[in-house]
Amino acid sequence: MVPVSRYLHCAGYELHLMDWGDQDAPVVLAWHGLARTGRDMDELAEHLAACGFRVICPDTLGRGLSQWSRAPDEEYCLAFYTRLASALLDRLGVAQVRWIGTSMGGAIGMAAAGGALAGRITHLVLNDIAPELAAAAVQRIKAYAGQPPAFATVTELEAFFRQVYAPYGWLSDAQWRRLTETSTRRLPDGRVTPHYDPAMVRQFTVHPHDYDQWAVYEALDLPVLCLHGVDSDLVLPETIARMKQCGPGARGQLEVIEVPGCGHAPALNVPEQLAWVERFFAR
Repeated sequence: MVPVSRYLHCAGYELHLMDWGDQDAPVVLAWHGLARTGRDMDELAEHLAACGFRVICPDTLGRGLSQWSRAPDEEYCLAFYTRLASALLDRLGVAQVRWIGTSMGGAIGMAAAGGALAGRITHLVLNDIAPELAAAAVQRIKAYAGQPPAFATVTELEAFFRQVYAPYGWLSDAQWRRLTETSTRRLPDGRVTPHYDPAMVRQFTVHPHDYDQWAVYEALDLPVLCLHGVDSDLVLPETIARMKQCGPGARGQLEVIEVPGCGHAPALNVPEQLAWVERFFAR
């Protein structure tokens, strides 16, 4: 299946997205992680499109082929990302949506489901994200994302990606190559670096409590699936235990699947993971 690459004007910016599947099918919005792009969702989107869904995979503001923010301190935050998501669905004419988000993408989905898109998000998949993040892991992410390295060759950049994203679990050589080629930009001096605005990491300093979402989570009233990498350093077991005791967990709306062989975060690229998401969205 061949997706369509599209550019839409949303909340004052041009956003890039990949649009998979039948235009009249039920819609899934698949949102990537902090320093990634919508192309990370290729395997999932192709699978779900073959199962009868339309899958929208945007590049967040400041990532991939979307514009960079003109006001980083004000716009690289969950509140503005939620505004972008709402504007995107309005532009597409989508009334209701199933949402799956990896890491930051899941945090945006949680904020949207409890706010601007309450009632429009019917199912929520949180891919190794929770209402509380481990401080040590946040510092790790800030360290590599805030100062992206530059390399003389794409081969060297791929080696870097293979190291920093090893917790994703198994990826084929072809998948590692595609991950690299779809998230690479060339600098004026000819070197290559990850394809995002380094200023996006200021979210963690300008908005230090952005990812503290217990109040939002406890108010959610919709089915939630949490995919938890068993080796994740970002989402700790005690956080999962608390999720089971409140909000959707207390109301019987939460399902947690422990994903073996993965840390932060499962790559959503192997048959077992794809089947879990398909089954949840087919409810």
